[in-house]
Amino acid sequence: MSQGIRDKTIWITGASSGIGRALTLRLVEQNNFVIASSRRLDALTELQNIAPSRLRVLDCDLSDDAVMPGVTRRLADFTDHLDMVIACAGTCEYDDDLQLDVTMYRRVFDGNFFALVNTLKCAQPLLAASRSPVFAALGSLSSVVPFPRAEAYGSSKAAVAYFLESVRADTSLTPLRVVHIRPGFVDTRLTQRNDFDMPFLMTPEQAAERIEQGLCGVGHTVDFPKRLSWPLRFLGFFSSIWFRFCVPKMTRIRTLRKN
Repeated sequence: MSQGIRDKTIWITGASSGIGRALTLRLVEQNNFVIASSRRLDALTELQNIAPSRLRVLDCDLSDDAVMPGVTRRLADFTDHLDMVIACAGTCEYDDDLQLDVTMYRRVFDGNFFALVNTLKCAQPLLAASRSPVFAALGSLSSVVPFPRAEAYGSSKAAVAYFLESVRADTSLTPLRVVHIRPGFVDTRLTQRNDFDMPFLMTPEQAAERIEQGLCGVGHTVDFPKRLSWPLRFLGFFSSIWFRFCVPKMTRIRTLRKN
């Protein structure tokens, strides 16, 4: 049985709440040195007070290209290598009634996709200094099949999926292991705003445990919970079933917008 992740140097983004915070607390308890980043300095300071000797905070907006040189320097001040990066930062907004608000789409892609690109850009030199580096990022099972109202969110997570696979292909001759984490519904600040049923809802702590188990393995995809991921993956292969029987029960649109 796996002994868990221990004695590693890890950078976790989106660490101020939800899955990122649960992972930070879990991995700090297991004697890892964790760099926790978020835009919320107050929440990061609270984390650091819990384990001041094993945790450093890095407050930054990873979607802001202008601050990336500073982020790279601050990471290098904390450590000379990174064994693992777990990118949990992200956001979620829905497109009600197919309004196609491009500003909202850009905001979602900034938080979910471009922030991820910047994360890897900043981390790459320090990952290269590790013998067995891991770059893991939080996607979503929503990228497996298309959901109503999820045009912006689902598309950004699909972009994350393709990006990670391309990085995996480009680094296939290097020691870097690229891992795509695809959770189902987790009880966080973002999902608490959802106005629909969320089957098999998990706590952030349960999600963190599943993620650690997956990262202790050798695979490149971590899906959970299985009772949700397996049906969705099946429906992804047989999309006609999804569109005929499932989607009509979820969509709220009956006519196209005329203005």
